[in-house]
Amino acid sequence: MTKPKIASDWLAACAGCHMSLLDIDERIVELAKLVDIRATPITDLKEPDEEGVDVGILTGAVNTTTNEEVAHTMRERCKILVSLGDCAVFGGVVAMRNFFEIEDALRRAYIETESTDEEGKVPRSPELGVPTPVRALHEVVDVDVFVPGCPPDADVIYYVLSELAHGRIPELKDENLQWH
Repeated sequence: MTKPKIASDWLAACAGCHMSLLDIDERIVELAKLVDIRATPITDLKEPDEEGVDVGILTGAVNTTTNEEVAHTMRERCKILVSLGDCAVFGGVVAMRNFFEIEDALRRAYIETESTDEEGKVPRSPELGVPTPVRALHEVVDVDVFVPGCPPDADVIYYVLSELAHGRIPELKDENLQWH
């Protein structure tokens, strides 16, 4: 039997969700026996296979046109899309930027901070994309599984991935969503 393929990526995020994924510790070996881990931010492959994967996992909020492109590519290339972490599920801390004008937030972050040198400037690059209002993932693409938490507990992530590896949509309620 062919192992299901899994790919992940992050949008506007702190990497905490992927760190929590790594916190499943040696269970990652068990998981690797069940699934084919493809593109991730921590592997050499950075985009999901063109022919598609079974499960796509995105962390982080959508806050640039580049994030939108990543979200659409993952959605197009996966059968089941998982929104992992509060930023992806709700917009999280990143969405606090929506209380300010984008250019004001960028100026404060890159020019006016106490640690910025006198040559501080807002980075502009086609690779970075254009800033947009911050949105949760489901506001940009259809999502199949929502896993809240900041970050989600490693046991919850392991449960979700194990269920998906066995071809089941995880039920996130009661003991399957508790913090340990």
